[in-house]
Amino acid sequence: MASKIPIVRQIAWISLIPQMVLLGLFMLFFHWLEFKNYFFLGAILYLVLSFVLKRTISSSHRNGMILIKQGLFEQAIPFFENSVEFFTTHNWVDKFRFVVLLSSSKMTYIEMGLCNIAFCYAQIGHGTKALEYYELVLREYPECGLAKAGMNMLNSMKE
Repeated sequence: MASKIPIVRQIAWISLIPQMVLLGLFMLFFHWLEFKNYFFLGAILYLVLSFVLKRTISSSHRNGMILIKQGLFEQAIPFFENSVEFFTTHNWVDKFRFVVLLSSSKMTYIEMGLCNIAFCYAQIGHGTKALEYYELVLREYPECGLAKAGMNMLNSMKE
């Protein structure tokens, strides 16, 4: 099902280095065990690990994104709130997401969660609440282009 909701993905290209090192270590491990298809097995292990980590650790964020794609913005908000709470409590997971979650996202999960909450509030007509969240994002992440664009859009609608 194709979504008409824009999804922004910013990649931190430098994060690919530790991920490729991990992939290489998996391949080296299977080579050390003398498997003939060590390259293939290492790649499969990396993909399975990546899939499992993203499905389990960041499941609230993922579920919120699924609801956004379905246009269920109000129902998505609690999932993003849970995600923000989890990653705030376990800040090290978000800080080292390149290795822990094998995520190449330039934005932290906290930043993404707060932006998504603001976006959801804007979509259900709570512009003031959306602005509050965008302002919160910009206090914590002053360079967040997504929050700046969201605020500009909401402010232009006021005029």
